[in-house]
This record gives sequence, structure tokens and C-alpha cells, in this order.
Amino acid sequence: MRTSTSLATTVTALVVALAARPGRVAADDPALGATTYYTYEAFLSPAQEGGEESEIPKPLVKSLGSTKPSTPRAERKSRGWGRVRFTKDLTKVLVDVEIKGVDPADIVMFHIHCGPPGGLGPILLDFGKFGDLTKAMAGNKLTVEAANKDLTWASMFPKGFKLALPESCPVEPGWPIQVKTIGGMEYLARKGVLYFNLHTKQHTYFGEMRGQLHPVP
Repeated sequence: MRTSTSLATTVTALVVALAARPGRVAADDPALGATTYYTYEAFLSPAQEGGEESEIPKPLVKSLGSTKPSTPRAERKSRGWGRVRFTKDLTKVLVDVEIKGVDPADIVMFHIHCGPPGGLGPILLDFGKFGDLTKAMAGNKLTVEAANKDLTWASMFPKGFKLALPESCPVEPGWPIQVKTIGGMEYLARKGVLYFNLHTKQHTYFGEMRGQLHPVP
């Protein structure tokens, strides 16, 4: 019994000593907001695309159609993985992507959109704004850091094409406030309505492959 008591006393003393060490970062230290993250990821596949290239609405074929012959979703070998990390102070978002089965020279657009699975939604973050995608993804990987100023109020449709709903991402359906902060973007991620969409010369409208974002446990 004395040994057990002595051991417990020693452990308690050690815990107290460690907690009192100089330089210890408190759990509520504001600095942690810039170095800890809310993390989401997606696995991209053609099967998640909402339709085939042959199903493009006729008014959009000329402006948004593919410039190379397309391949049905079930026959494509393209795959991808993407991770999105929001700093807990919601000042920036870090994006890491890796793709396979796609020639970087064929990439024409790459975005994070808002929208439920299977449906096309507005663009929230356009990776093309950070430089030439062909060069940026030459190694089949992409890393981007974005802030509020980088979020897009997208114009996804040709001039003169009328929309019934706002073109940029709403905070809530039917609510007029549009997402224009990293905080709003993370809120949409928590709701499961953000997705990656990679567009190529073969699959420009619906996209080559798509990945809905889910929280990492």
C-alpha cells in the first residue's frame, strides 16, 4: 500500500511540474487560432459528377462545352484527393490536392464550389486565380493558401443567361447574405455543401472529377 501511495504522489508531482514548465502554451492561448485547424477532405472521382458531357444544356454548349472528345464517367480512370484546413481563427484556408490519371496540360479550370452532391453550384474558390494551372499542377499536386480576398462571387453563366437564384454561395438557402469570408466557407464545409471540381478539355461543363468535402475525424 505504501508503494502505491508513493507512486501516486510521484506521478502527481510530475504532472504539476510539467504543467508549470516555462513556455507552456495554455489551451486557450489566442496564438493557437493561427496554428490549429478544422480539417476536411475529399476523394475525387468521375462518379460524383452530376451528368455526362453529352447532357450539357444546348444554350451552354458553345461557351462551356468540351474542346476534346469526352469519355463516360464509368470509363474514366481519373482520381484525386483533397484536403482543406481552416485555421481556427478563420483567417485563412490551406488547400492540398493530389490527382492521378489526368494530363495537367488538359486542365482548364479547378474550383471549390458550394452545392449538395450531384448538383452544380456556384464557384467559391477559383484556383486559377493563383496562377497558371498547367504549371501549378505539373507534378499532379497543388497547394494553395487563401484568405477572404480570394473568395469568388462567381459568374458561371454566359452574359444574358438569367438565373433565378444568386450566383454566389448563400449562407443559407433563401437568405440574401452571400459567403465572402473564410468563416462562411468553413460553415458551408460543416454543412457538407462544398466540393472540389476539376475541369478538363474533355469534360469542361460538369467536370472531369468531383469530390464532396467531409470532416476529418
